[in-house]
Amino acid sequence: MKGGIFLDAEAPHLVQQRFALVQAAPSVRRKRQRFPENVVEVVDSEEEALRRQDPAQDLHGAEVMGPSRSSEGFRLYYLVRWLSE
Repeated sequence: MKGGIFLDAEAPHLVQQRFALVQAAPSVRRKRQRFPENVVEVVDSEEEALRRQDPAQDLHGAEVMGPSRSSEGFRLYYLVRWLSE
């Protein structure tokens, strides 16, 4: 288990720790620990996420786990940490 997310040891390729850009307003960023895939863009590296983040546009670099399917059928990414904190 990583941050409340259960990982399947037999299928580690399904849910992975990744770097991403997350579109999130400050109020959402403080409250939410999971984000739908439509506000997450997976990138190749931590450096790329830091380089491309733009807080003025509510675009933040993060380390996330995912994607994981919710009970409602949505694909979600779970926040591990914000890169700028």
